[in-house]
Amino acid sequence: MTQSFELPRAPARRSAAPPRAARTLSILLAYGCLEEARAQESVTLDTLTVAGSGLAPAGLNLRTPDRGASRLGLTPLETPASVDVIAGETARLRGQDTIADAVTQDATGITSIASPGNGNGAFTSRGFAGPNSIQQLYDGTRLYVGAGTVTFPFDTWNVERIEVLRGPASVLYGDGAIGGVINVVPKKPTFTAVNEARAVVGTDGVARLALDSGGAIGQAEFGNTFAYRLNVSGNRADGWIRPVGDFRNLAVSAALLFQPSPDLAVTLSHDLGYQEPARYWGTPLVEGRITDLVRFRNYNILDPKVTWADNWTQLKTEWTPSADVTIRNTAYRLTSRRHWLDVEQYAFNRGTGLVDRSDYLEIYHSQEQVGNRFDAAFKGSLFGFRNEFLAGFDVNHIDFRHTNNFFFDKSDSVPLVGGSLGLFPPEGRATPAYATRTTQASVFAEDRLILTDRLSFLTGVRFDAPTLQREDLRSGAQFERTYRALGYRFGLVYNPTPDSALYAQYSFATDPVNSLITLSQSLAGFRLATGDQVEIGAKGLAFDGALEWTIAGYRIVKNNLISAVPGQPTLSTQVGRQSSQGFELALGWRVAPGWRLDGNLALLHAQYDSFSQNVNGTAISYAGNQPIDVPERVANLWLTWDALRDWTARIGLQNVGPVYTDFSNTARRPAYTLVNVVLDHPVTADSRLSLRVYNLFDKVYAISGNAVGGVGTNWLLGRPRSFELAYTTAF
Repeated sequence: MTQSFELPRAPARRSAAPPRAARTLSILLAYGCLEEARAQESVTLDTLTVAGSGLAPAGLNLRTPDRGASRLGLTPLETPASVDVIAGETARLRGQDTIADAVTQDATGITSIASPGNGNGAFTSRGFAGPNSIQQLYDGTRLYVGAGTVTFPFDTWNVERIEVLRGPASVLYGDGAIGGVINVVPKKPTFTAVNEARAVVGTDGVARLALDSGGAIGQAEFGNTFAYRLNVSGNRADGWIRPVGDFRNLAVSAALLFQPSPDLAVTLSHDLGYQEPARYWGTPLVEGRITDLVRFRNYNILDPKVTWADNWTQLKTEWTPSADVTIRNTAYRLTSRRHWLDVEQYAFNRGTGLVDRSDYLEIYHSQEQVGNRFDAAFKGSLFGFRNEFLAGFDVNHIDFRHTNNFFFDKSDSVPLVGGSLGLFPPEGRATPAYATRTTQASVFAEDRLILTDRLSFLTGVRFDAPTLQREDLRSGAQFERTYRALGYRFGLVYNPTPDSALYAQYSFATDPVNSLITLSQSLAGFRLATGDQVEIGAKGLAFDGALEWTIAGYRIVKNNLISAVPGQPTLSTQVGRQSSQGFELALGWRVAPGWRLDGNLALLHAQYDSFSQNVNGTAISYAGNQPIDVPERVANLWLTWDALRDWTARIGLQNVGPVYTDFSNTARRPAYTLVNVVLDHPVTADSRLSLRVYNLFDKVYAISGNAVGGVGTNWLLGRPRSFELAYTTAF
């Protein structure tokens, strides 16, 4: 049965008993007998969430079916890849209100390089960085990146789970996934009543309100027919930086399920995301460091604007005519409207003692993505062996319009402390710049051949054919370009015991030439980036499930990748070759009654293998250097302790190794370790009070940064020490 949240040592909230078939299915799922459950009930993977998500409140969820790593709905134990399945409730219990916090603090080896320019939604994984290498999905549907920016989703309140697949994933979702895939799965409609609310107050004027409601809304003679789910979450704060450091956002997720029979489910959903994030682009370095004088000062203009509005509508149909056949179709429409009005670059001038500002920018994005994805899965036999096969297609049409003021060249200087920061000049306002139309069609297939009860062979292939048409709205110039992208994977999984797996895989993937749907004519002649990976690993459970663990080693080589030239945001270059090799470990361990340990570690060596750049007429080689924004060490640790009968403490540590902001590896951002603490106290059987402390030791650290001429100019700083008090209740 679906539980809205976990209360420490408090009795579970009772609800109406589900039908007998649903109770039987829940018991089977609890014991991991997915095949037996499927044989008894004709339900699809998404329909399973109606009876219960099957997610543990913490841990690696190695027995939980997911579609982030395979559309066949395999569990991580059955998948020849590195997969993290993060329960949404885990993120909420740990005080992680954003997708970025949940992914970087809970998944293995993922870091954030968020900034207002990329929608606060850019990540690094396995040596690769940015939204063109780490693809983001919502409910299994790809979000096409416009001008390097992804702004949806951002809130964890409506999240059922987050699936993170590390390593090349083009075989599943097309180009743009050499580093990995992050799939955010929202809460689903439920026939079991769910009503939950949360209120939060905190330092810096933080205020949060959220509501989650779901249940059956109709009946027929054969049982419940309609179910719904509604999630609303609003957040606002004055912010920790002054002036203009405030933010506010609203996330609404609504879904209606029509299930006329056990083998047919139709879901209509709409998600809205509106954000006015903090209009903060970084803090200038003074003599190479952040001083107390500048740490909490914003050097943006006094009238900046940043707004992002996303609307996402889906119609999903799932039909299981027999236990061996599942047919799914998803039709969807996404619109994004974005606006920036800022001055975005700051550098301390040692000679004048002032802060030099540049990049007075106004930008509008108007994006519409309409598409349809269809797939059919079959179970049968091949060459006398049990076999699971899936095939499908994905079609998209994306219209994108870019309005900017890139023609406007203005710079000025402001005092390091005090003085007026000024307003945006009216002569610098934006005008329409270019428009693109992108059509994309792809076909894909996956197969799992079960050779013995312990050995299976998995294959997959995907072919994409996007065509881009671009028109310069100022000059009238036009061009059209068609690409061909192929991805494939081979993997072996050996299960020595039902609770363990050894695997090996080889995969080949492609990355787009910059953001594909906003490709400029100057980049049209560049080749697609290609990459391949070899990975071996092991995973399993021990001590009756008290310990879950995964271990993996890999090597990825990527050719022809595109990268922006530091300090010249409108200029890109094509790198010869980049590689990374690494080791990853994750575990979830119920150490003793009342004690739990969850942690992960990623160690890697990433470098440019062959890369030279023309600097003032001289060819400079950066071969052997560490790629920009890529840390070679990432670790997370969460300790949960039921200290007393009515208290639970959660202590989290996050360690990120040093990174570089330039190709030459001279502009270095130091390593940092953050400590977060959450104390939970059940007020009643259906409510809890939580004290959250973020960045307990008030560490000064940088999420991203800029450099000019091999010297760091400014860092975008992370959140200082802050406190929140949250009250969550079910009713």
